[in-house]
Amino acid sequence: MFSDRTLQMPQAIAPTAQIIELGFEPRRVAAQVPAVMAVSERLALKSWLHDYLLDRLNHAILDKIEPAELLREVSDLVRQALRSEARDLTARDFGPLVEELRQELLGLGPLEPLLSDSSIRDILVNGHDKVYVDRGAALERVTCRFRDERHLLRVIEKVVARAGRRIDENQPCVEATLPGGARVNAVIRPCAIDGPTLAIRRYWSPLRTMDDLVSNGTLSASAAQFLAAMVRARRNIVVSGATRSGKTTLLNALCDLVDPAERIVSIEDAAELNLRHDNLLRFETRPARADGTGAVLRRDLLRHALRMRPDRVILGRTDGSEALRLLHAMNSGSNGVMTTVDAEGARDAINRLERMVQEGGTLLPQPAARAAVADALPIVVHLERIADGSRRVTAICEVTGVKDETLDVQRLFVFRRNGRDASGTVSGMLEATGVRPNAAGPGLAVVTPQTDDLS
Repeated sequence: MFSDRTLQMPQAIAPTAQIIELGFEPRRVAAQVPAVMAVSERLALKSWLHDYLLDRLNHAILDKIEPAELLREVSDLVRQALRSEARDLTARDFGPLVEELRQELLGLGPLEPLLSDSSIRDILVNGHDKVYVDRGAALERVTCRFRDERHLLRVIEKVVARAGRRIDENQPCVEATLPGGARVNAVIRPCAIDGPTLAIRRYWSPLRTMDDLVSNGTLSASAAQFLAAMVRARRNIVVSGATRSGKTTLLNALCDLVDPAERIVSIEDAAELNLRHDNLLRFETRPARADGTGAVLRRDLLRHALRMRPDRVILGRTDGSEALRLLHAMNSGSNGVMTTVDAEGARDAINRLERMVQEGGTLLPQPAARAAVADALPIVVHLERIADGSRRVTAICEVTGVKDETLDVQRLFVFRRNGRDASGTVSGMLEATGVRPNAAGPGLAVVTPQTDDLS
């Protein structure tokens, strides 16, 4: 399992004071444990030990070894390496170092503690020495770092390999989904000018329901009741918002309201929706290979989905040439379609759909494109990530037609801000405007006696 080749210990690593012999119990020297070694010294030591282990371990059987057995093997090899160089470590340094080395061998090294922290939503690596995380408010820089660019590149290769993808100079950009549902985007040289970059975006609430969204203040109970009625009435719905505003979470909650007897086909770039229906087909796009062939686009999957007798089509995102095909489906009997659009507001989402239709490689004139959007799209739900970091539905709108060569849009619900409390939390409520929607079914009323035009 091991070889006999010996590596040279880096000269920059000097022994710490008040050392203990490896293998001693920590409690025997508790009064003598010194401070943890300097970061640069620790990184240099871990780098040397990692190379030492790579040289001696049989990588073909690493994944087959029990974790406890591997930990013992790593511990023994680390003791052997340090003793061969007359180097000792304190118990405080030794245990964490061995665990990090084990994570390097089996896991994703410095990223493992971040991935195990359930409070972290996004992990953003801007280079080997700059790592930021998002815990729901402002981004914060963490002390986690990689030894060098080569170390980061090796971890990125492991990450994309878990998703069944590969990354190299011929294919320097990868978007993929990890088995746990996290979305990964990685870019390496030559496209990443300053070195490899990595973003891991975790799906925060895989099974969140509409009741949960009401409880945490994302939307009001009356708005949730209205949207539930729209889903049951098989109205087409677009969820709009900026990145990380909660579009996928809301889309998932809306899908959870669909009748279990209906047949659903979902199409996504990276599978994030957690649909709990029995009669469900899930499709995922595929990027082109290094030679430019083999790409499977949303519009291709949408064409096949419409031929599979769906009761509902759920398109995880619309931002390109698939928009025209989607609108054709909405206008030709495919009711209850739901999708998301990146936009700064409800009207912006509608205008973007109109532009997508025109830019989709057709010669459809603007009036025809506008009419297609008006006929297909009754309801737009817009979310925002507001100043305190929370995600709120800020508007629910209805497209009522074309008026004076402009799409006519009316607000049904609007978020009224009431300021901030002492903790900095933005207070407010999503309130009905009093306008009765044209899409409302029998028995559905919007009761707040206040009207408001879309601005």
